[in-house]
Amino acid sequence: MSFKIVVLAKQVPDTRNVGKDAMKADGTVNRGALPAIFNPEDLHALEQALRVKDRIDGAEIIILTMGPPRAAEIIREAMYRGADTGYLITDRKFAGSDTLATSYAISLAVKKLQPHLVIAGRQAIDGDTAQVGPQVAEKLNIPQVTYCEEVLEINEDELIIKRRLERGVEVVKCKTPLLITVHSSAPTCRPRHAKLLMKFKHARTVSELVEETKDYTEMMTNKPYLRVEEWSVVDLDANVEFLGLSGSPTKVKKIENVVLARKDSVHLTPDDKDMDYLMKELIDSHVIG
Repeated sequence: MSFKIVVLAKQVPDTRNVGKDAMKADGTVNRGALPAIFNPEDLHALEQALRVKDRIDGAEIIILTMGPPRAAEIIREAMYRGADTGYLITDRKFAGSDTLATSYAISLAVKKLQPHLVIAGRQAIDGDTAQVGPQVAEKLNIPQVTYCEEVLEINEDELIIKRRLERGVEVVKCKTPLLITVHSSAPTCRPRHAKLLMKFKHARTVSELVEETKDYTEMMTNKPYLRVEEWSVVDLDANVEFLGLSGSPTKVKKIENVVLARKDSVHLTPDDKDMDYLMKELIDSHVIG
């Protein structure tokens, strides 16, 4: 059975360590000032894809990411864990894209790949909007299932999926092609595989090969699986008016790291005096009453 899975992944700044230089003057994130990591929930999405692949002979997993040339790092990281290949959407004209512009570019790439299933993390830690996955599904005009925790069954052209909701779980059935977003409660991603690490450690994009001091021509010719494809605005036949800052109605005004000081916490004991104090605080702050 030929079954193609596209996993949407993102290299994100580690927002757990936001400093004073985290923002640029134009309101965009200064990604150079923060360490870059594989978006955590996208790793959960990759694991779901790998589990589907384990159950379908001949299934193929394609990692699709959008970002600067260095974002190819997470494509290799996914290949070390079991993904088959990857595509990097990269072009200066994509810079500053919000969720609307990002989902437009990604939807064009997914149309070219024609997968049966698209899997994405619920949200990225640099924006926490949870919008890109659903917006891609809308632009592709395909069904979507959000907050996926587990793919329970795969029956020809339909999947049975368990969703993790705020007050319980829900089991739904949906036909392919389909896009699902994966909840953080889903199983964590398996570790790197030593053999896959050795196989794909030299995988490179064209941009990365240009920067290399070694001649990789022979290697890329003999081992075509090491080439990570790059797609630009031209490759996607995208309308530049819908990309970058000009195509992004959302603007970030400010990012800051909020840390609760010790003085902001109060230790209470079960005695009547402390309970009376707690009730008064809750009433005064209109939490109750």
